[in-house]
Amino acid sequence: MISAVSDQNRPATDGERATAEGGDRPARSGGEGLRYLLVLSRPRFWLYLAGPVAVGVTYGIGDVSGLFTPVTVALAAYFLVPANVFLYGVNDVFDADIDELNPKKEGREARWRGSRFVSVAVVASGALGLATLAITPRVAWPYLLGFLALAVGYSAPPARFKTTPFLDSLSNGLYVLPGAAAYATVAGAHPPLAALAGAWLWTMGMHTFSAIPDIEPDRAAGIDTTATVLGEARTYAYCFGVWTAAAAAFWLVDPRLGALLGVYPLFVAWVARSSVSVDRAYWWFPALNTVVGTLLSMGGLWRVYPLWEALP
Repeated sequence: MISAVSDQNRPATDGERATAEGGDRPARSGGEGLRYLLVLSRPRFWLYLAGPVAVGVTYGIGDVSGLFTPVTVALAAYFLVPANVFLYGVNDVFDADIDELNPKKEGREARWRGSRFVSVAVVASGALGLATLAITPRVAWPYLLGFLALAVGYSAPPARFKTTPFLDSLSNGLYVLPGAAAYATVAGAHPPLAALAGAWLWTMGMHTFSAIPDIEPDRAAGIDTTATVLGEARTYAYCFGVWTAAAAAFWLVDPRLGALLGVYPLFVAWVARSSVSVDRAYWWFPALNTVVGTLLSMGGLWRVYPLWEALP
C-alpha cells in the first residue's frame, strides 16, 4: 500500500541504484527521465493496482469472450503503469521535504527529482485516468473517480490522509477501486457489497501491517499513523481483526473465498507470536498476494470455463 506499501525497507533494484547514484538533480527528459519514472512507479507493486482489475474482470464476465476486449485491456494497461506513476508521483511530491532527511532514500530509492518532464508525466497519468471515463459505463465511474480522488487525498493537503490515524488505513481502500471499476464495466452492475467490503478491509490490514516497521521512525519524525497510535502489539491485533472481518465478508459471497482470505489473519497471528522480524515478513507479501490473487482469478475463470473443459 502507499505508506507503507511504502517500500522504504526493500533492497534497491539496479534501476534504483542507477537513479540514486545520479543524485538529487532534476530528472530530465529522455532515457534518464524515463528511468526515474520507472523507479517512482514502484514496479514491485504494479500488480497491487492491476491485479484487482484481473480479479474484477474474471468475476464480472458472463463468458470467456468478455475476458480480453479493448476496454478490459485498456483498464489493465492503465492500472499497471500510468496509475502507479500518478499515485506514487503525488506521494513523492508531497513527501519531498520529509524525504530530504530520510536516510532510507540514500541508495535504496530516489528522492523526488522533479523536473518539467516528470511533473508533466505525473499530471498526464492522472488525466489518462480521467480519460477512462470515456470508455467505461456510468456504473464504473464512481470507482474510477474514487480512485483518483483518494490517490490525491492520501498524500496531498488539505486531506493528507496518510498523517491521520485510522483514515490512513481506511483511505487505502483505493487499491480496491480498480477491481470494482473493472467488474462494473464488464458486468454492467455494481460488485456485491460483501465482496467490496471484504476487499476494502483487506487493504486496511495490508496498509497497517506494512506500517509496523516504521513505527519508531514515524514517531521520531512526528508523523501520526494508525500504527504509531496503537503500538506494535495492538497493531497486530488490529490487522488480525480487519483481516478476519475481510475473510468473513468474502465467506458471505462464497465460503471458498472466505477460506482463501483466511490465510491473512493466520499469517499475522503467526508473525506476532514468532521470532520472525516484521521487516522480513512484510517482504513476503508481494509473493503471498500474487498467489492469492492468482487463485482468486482462476476461481472467477472456472465459473465461466470450468477446469475440466480446459483439460484435453
